[in-house]
Amino acid sequence: MKIDKAEILRLDLAHVWHPLTQHRDLTEETLRVIVGGEGCTIVDADGNRYLDAMSGLWCVNVGYGRREIAEAMFEQMKELAYYPHLQANVPAALLAGYLAQLSGGELRRVYFVNSGSEACEAALKIARQFGRETRPGELRYKFISRYHSYHGTTLATLAAGGLLERKRKFEPLGNGFVHMLPPYCYRCPFGLQYPACGLACARQLGGIIEGEGPETVAGVIVEPIQSAIGVLVPPEEYLGVIAETCRKYDVLLILDEVINGFGRTGKWFCYQHYGVVPDLLCVAKGLSSGYAPIGAVMAREEIFAAFLGPVEQNKHVAQVSTWGGHAGAAAAALRNLEVMSRENLVGNAAEVGEYLLERLRGLLEFRTVGEVRGKGLLIGVELVEDKESKVPAKGERVGRVIQRCREAGVLVGRSAGGDIGWGNTITIAPPLVLDREGAERIVGALSEAIEAEEKEALGS
Repeated sequence: MKIDKAEILRLDLAHVWHPLTQHRDLTEETLRVIVGGEGCTIVDADGNRYLDAMSGLWCVNVGYGRREIAEAMFEQMKELAYYPHLQANVPAALLAGYLAQLSGGELRRVYFVNSGSEACEAALKIARQFGRETRPGELRYKFISRYHSYHGTTLATLAAGGLLERKRKFEPLGNGFVHMLPPYCYRCPFGLQYPACGLACARQLGGIIEGEGPETVAGVIVEPIQSAIGVLVPPEEYLGVIAETCRKYDVLLILDEVINGFGRTGKWFCYQHYGVVPDLLCVAKGLSSGYAPIGAVMAREEIFAAFLGPVEQNKHVAQVSTWGGHAGAAAAALRNLEVMSRENLVGNAAEVGEYLLERLRGLLEFRTVGEVRGKGLLIGVELVEDKESKVPAKGERVGRVIQRCREAGVLVGRSAGGDIGWGNTITIAPPLVLDREGAERIVGALSEAIEAEEKEALGS
């Protein structure tokens, strides 16, 4: 299809409201028209090619240009695009079975929605209703999450999240959301060092639950690896302590794997690295690799069973999604997972991710690289003013590093937290089809960008 770039930009600037974008300074020069993609590469209307080291928004796990996914969706939509999920449809049923299989049968029930935000929102609602159904004499409505976390853009998920820059303009938010300090070993909020710390970041949870009153707490919601603030990989025992504490107080464990899931960390689900099983699992993004909007809440059978009873008891889940279980989206997601399995992209993420992480650790030779951390193809490179002070690199410096990478044809991301003086971690989450050659391109671009920035800083 022939593209009239000027007309597209005119229409865009006149009518489109972009997310997280200051439109006052937006011009034809600052917008790119993205027209195509293949593998790890995207192409703009001028023919420029970029290695997308962020998989769009952490989601294009199988890479761009997968015709078979588009064709699977097309074929399904010729037969049935949509019917409310009050009845069964073929691809949604097959997809639910596939997801249960990927969880090892531990999470057998799947509630479909449209996005990661909606998955987390639905999980919060399910957890609250679960408390009503199983403990009618208690009011279990509170959720404990972590500061600097991100769980979505709805009002409830913003309240559960801990990113001030995303939530402060919408406050006051709903009550019942309590936060604990994150497992940020490089900047330990307790001023301790692992392993002498005794996992204080995890063990604080018990005290918080007791302080709030266990009879008021519906659930704990965390990402196994806290992504948005800069890919915080916890100590290996961390999630186990969180799960054990939830069991002790009979509180639901909700894991948000919207980013972590579907091979991103080198296993189908990140929790599988840590030997725990959540009560509820929120997924999206890599579920369809961005080929169609779809998300889901996966649940243990015991959780589902609490919603069973005579019709007159009205115990069914009080939650509905117009597009949840959309047949066309489910067909795309099912084929996406089949591609991942057939091509062993989960194994590739583990292997190439380990290689990329090791190569990126070479950047620690620079005086402004404080830490490199990650698991699989989910990696953060934290920039600092200097190693001794650990003062986060200034926003302008981080921006220039990202711009230099873009000029070299590599698109990297940036962590949140700029309004509290952070936002200083380069985030890397390329498609799981990345090979070692692509990994070297990422390392080379980032190395050259950091070196150029350091030289310029010394020169000034």
